[in-house]
Amino acid sequence: MNGEISTPTDELTQRLSASPRGARLARRLTAMQLTAWGHPHDSEVNDTAQHLVAELAANAVTHGRVPGRDFELRLLLLPEDTLRIEVSDPRGDRPLRFINDAYGEHGRGLILVTLLARTWGVSERDVGKTVWAEIGLRRA
Repeated sequence: MNGEISTPTDELTQRLSASPRGARLARRLTAMQLTAWGHPHDSEVNDTAQHLVAELAANAVTHGRVPGRDFELRLLLLPEDTLRIEVSDPRGDRPLRFINDAYGEHGRGLILVTLLARTWGVSERDVGKTVWAEIGLRRA
């Protein structure tokens, strides 16, 4: 052992149905977990995390959906007051796209993620992909 003790309170991982209901639940779970970690529901950190999860989960259930397969939400507290948000889906064959049609109703989610997150990216998995974003946390 290296002397470090990992506690179960520094991570939340949950599989959710790849449906609008699952995406809404991901956002609610995020709000509750951030509150438990000392960032109240109405705080800027909690609000930002909820917006990021909403966008990433919406993309997972809209573009990353495979019938009969769930998506996964993972929230992880990292050193230096950083929250990492990961949303994994089973589709690895569709690259992420930025769409900035001023008159379109869809396609601006990744622009919002870019504006809200300190950094973000995509990681391949054996099956599918993980889209992740990191934000800074301020002490509550």
